[in-house]
Amino acid sequence: MARPSQNIDQRLLQAGMELLPQTGCRGLSARRLTEHAGVNLGMFHYHFRSKDNFIRTLLQQTYEQMFQDLVLQSHEGVSPVDNLRKAVRVIAGFGLTHRQLLLRIGADALAGEQVAAEFLQANLPRHVGVVAALVAEAQRKGDLVQAPIPQVIAFIAGAVMSPVLLGSALLENGALPAAAGTALEQAVLTKKALEQRIEFALRGLSAHHGEMP
Repeated sequence: MARPSQNIDQRLLQAGMELLPQTGCRGLSARRLTEHAGVNLGMFHYHFRSKDNFIRTLLQQTYEQMFQDLVLQSHEGVSPVDNLRKAVRVIAGFGLTHRQLLLRIGADALAGEQVAAEFLQANLPRHVGVVAALVAEAQRKGDLVQAPIPQVIAFIAGAVMSPVLLGSALLENGALPAAAGTALEQAVLTKKALEQRIEFALRGLSAHHGEMP
């Protein structure tokens, strides 16, 4: 007979969402996680078996929520650029909300943490593929400049998300004076600033500005 869950798995996942942005994959231990969740260590192994499986479940669950929102934003009868705007808004909003987690996962993947690398390898192509299809459609309609699609995506990502990730890294490492850090948070790391950068990027890519040489 199966042991009743009592939402213990969800308590552990919530604790993981609070800890993983601080610890990264390598620094997260099952003992620290269960202490944070107020759960017996044995229940962690009952529900998730291993730390890597727990992290894999946590990251995938978080990503799937964003990806579902992403695919629901595209509507027939709406201009391709508007659909692209909505898609970038979903992805960038996810990045802003989970910026510390993304920094940790990226650093872990570069450091050779397999679970982090596997997560990025499996999922980055999914939302990039959605954006690529929207860019291609907007180019076919003559709304965006005729530049290589990877170049267009790199431009959007650089304009919209690079300030979030770089700014977050600078703040976390204490690399900025207090006043500069406050200005960065208020002027760059907000939803309003994100929306503005999305508009900057799409205007810069507008076919009305002419084709790339």
